[in-house]
Amino acid sequence: MKIITLEEHVEIAEIKKAVARFLPASREHAYQPPTRQLEDLGAHRLAEMDAAGINVQVLSHTSAGISRIPVAEAIALARAINDQLAETVQSHPDRFAGFATLPTLDPEAAARELERAVTVLGLRGAMIHGQTNNRFLDDPSFRPILEAASALDVPLYLHPDPPSRAVQDAYYAGFDPAVSASFATFGWGWHLDTGIHALRMVLGGVFDRYPSLQLVLGHWGEMIPFYLDRFAQVFTQIARQLQRPVMDYFVQQMYVTPSGMFTLPPFLLVMQVLGAERILYSVDYPFQDAGQAKAFLEHAPISPFDKEKIAHSNAEKLLKLI
Repeated sequence: MKIITLEEHVEIAEIKKAVARFLPASREHAYQPPTRQLEDLGAHRLAEMDAAGINVQVLSHTSAGISRIPVAEAIALARAINDQLAETVQSHPDRFAGFATLPTLDPEAAARELERAVTVLGLRGAMIHGQTNNRFLDDPSFRPILEAASALDVPLYLHPDPPSRAVQDAYYAGFDPAVSASFATFGWGWHLDTGIHALRMVLGGVFDRYPSLQLVLGHWGEMIPFYLDRFAQVFTQIARQLQRPVMDYFVQQMYVTPSGMFTLPPFLLVMQVLGAERILYSVDYPFQDAGQAKAFLEHAPISPFDKEKIAHSNAEKLLKLI
């Protein structure tokens, strides 16, 4: 079974060093990212893909703090990231595709960079890492990015990033620093924040203005599927500014991936709520173990036809890989 995974990360050492000049060092938790695997864009990565049964990785650069550094530097570094990513894809076009990094601090520049990344470099969309200056994508200032993605017919992958400092201090502080930092990020907080981000886009009318826009959420939908029926019931009644029933925005304009969370209950919930047509596959390499990816899907209690959709055909259609 062919497998395409959509949340597979890279990191360019020179970019990391350039960004670090503008950001304070963080020692809030002991987690150390797997630097060697992130930076490898060749033989070792391909070997790990082969061992895990992954045919194609859709690569994206880690957040790297691009949205928190001066605008001019962010624009230049985003271009450098996308150039390097395109070069990597071109070196192994049958094994890699890519999502662009955008300088969201300047939405007009970000829109131009998305157009260049797609039409010139051949990338397949963009990954957005959380908020920018404490603003979500429903903020009117980001409309140039949304317009560009819609016009280019490419998806935006909404990836978690730490919540605002005010939210971290109010909701997650008060424990050992490593516990608080993890609670605010990959242990809970940034998943909730990302779910809120997507819900705000619905309530803010983003999908009414851009009815062809497609959004991708990792981690089985960033907590949304469990409460989606509740959210839809409430806001279909009171959010009268919306043009469609709330559920429609999720089943028509959002996709969900596992991000390496290979556990059956959330998968079955997503299947029931959104259907196989709205599930893509991802490992969150190298932060999660790719070894389970193929076996999880092969043993999932769903039809072979649905397995093929999730494994590759949904991604091929969305990203125009065939």
